[in-house]
This record gives sequence, C-alpha cells and structure tokens, in this order.
Amino acid sequence: MRGALERLPSPHPLGQTLPSVYRTDAFTQQLCDSFDVVLAPVISALDNLPAYLDLGTAPEDLLPWLAHWLGLAVDRGDDPVRQRELLRSTSELHGQQGTRLGIELAISAQLGVRAEVVETGGASWSVDPSDPLPGEAVPAVVVRVFPVAGQEIDEARLKDAVAALKPAHVIHRVQVVPPE
Repeated sequence: MRGALERLPSPHPLGQTLPSVYRTDAFTQQLCDSFDVVLAPVISALDNLPAYLDLGTAPEDLLPWLAHWLGLAVDRGDDPVRQRELLRSTSELHGQQGTRLGIELAISAQLGVRAEVVETGGASWSVDPSDPLPGEAVPAVVVRVFPVAGQEIDEARLKDAVAALKPAHVIHRVQVVPPE
C-alpha cells in the first residue's frame, strides 16, 4: 500500500507565485509552504495519472480498483501478475460474456486453470416449422476445471465465479477433475 512521501517537493510552490510584496513576508511564505505540503501529493498523483492507469506500471494496490472499474471481480490476495493478465484480457472477456467460450476464458483467467463448459442449449434451422427444437427444455451448464498436480482450487470461489459469469436463467454445476 502506498503512503505519504516524506518531504515531497511541490513542482509549483505557491510562495513563488505571489506578488513581490508578499514574498518577503515570513508568515505568508510559511502558510504557502503548508499548502504546498498538502497539495504536493495531489499534484504528483495527477501528474502520474497515466502511470496509474497503465496495467504495466499501476501500483499493486490499485489493481483491484481498476478491475472493479472494468466490471471484474478479483481477490486482493491474488498474485499481481495474474491480476494484470486478467485486466489485459478484459476486452476479450466482455466480448464473450455469457457464452461458453466467455465462461471458459474467465475461469481460466481468474483461477489459472483449464476450464471446459458443457451446455444443454443448441441451435439449428429448418424449413419445416414442426421440427423439434434442439437442446434441452431446461438450460444448464456443467463447468469442469482441470487443475494441475498440486494446485489447490477454492471451490467456493469457483462456484461464485461461475454464478456471476453464466446467464441468470441457466442452472449450473461445477466439477473439479482431479489430475491424473
């Protein structure tokens, strides 16, 4: 977590911008110096705003805020490298949101495991309107994850992620396939 920087200089000291009659007054200079101490971190943050919003240079404690801003859920305890990868894949994830591929990509990005989604829906076309509809009557998905040997999977987090990623009307089941 970032904190206050000791003796951060102001790039634009207020005392130097005053008319000459006030520059010689010690009280006015001390008052301006106090304002400089308060304003220096604000000016520094604004000057460095592009670096805060760049995924390569953003501070680690800012990554969950950026993820929330982009509509992603990340755990503060996650590895910062994984958080940055997830944030980089945001446009692809949002483009596939709610689809089989979107769920697979999001689970892989969030948990670092290979995921496979089996769905009951279907699509077809026919010239005959009496042809049966494809898929099953009740939409459902089964999400299988394949951790590598020694990799722990937080099943509660996995279930929460699947519930957030799938369409609301679709029931789901999660399976963790043990490594062979």
